Amino acid sequence: MIRGLVIREAKPDDHDGIAALVEAAFGQPDEARLVERLRKDGDLVLDLVATNETELVGHVAFSRLRIEGEDGRFDAVALAPMAVMPDRQRSGVGISLIENAHHMLQEHGEALSVVLGEPAYYGRFSYTHDRAGGFESDYQGEALQALAWGTAPRSGRLIYPTAFSGL
Repeated sequence: MIRGLVIREAKPDDHDGIAALVEAAFGQPDEARLVERLRKDGDLVLDLVATNETELVGHVAFSRLRIEGEDGRFDAVALAPMAVMPDRQRSGVGISLIENAHHMLQEHGEALSVVLGEPAYYGRFSYTHDRAGGFESDYQGEALQALAWGTAPRSGRLIYPTAFSGL
């Protein structure tokens, strides 16, 4: 864990730094463009940064995800992307971002989060493919995982924001 780590909501003057951080973490600009488009389209539900002193060291975004099923439409969130500066990875920044985000999302009444990512990593936060396996999705597979904090559908079609179609 990094001493002095602060997790807070992103501000407009963080946007350029977030783009640089996300591009550095992923080694290419696609995910940084995703964040920018989600922000521009108004689809971000939660946009957090991690700072250490004045340095931006991590970022996580949660966007609005819709589930369409037999019982109608249900609002959920999609975790994507989560990024940590390469020289700060494996130091607890990502864990702190996700744990803080989950707490904030629950406080705001969110009941379900979906992620497309490494099962071993996201499993430590209780995301499972079993919870996401009943959903129809263009991304269906072992990497599609979900975490429920309350009553939420177990099936239906996952409708991601338009920005994801650019990936």
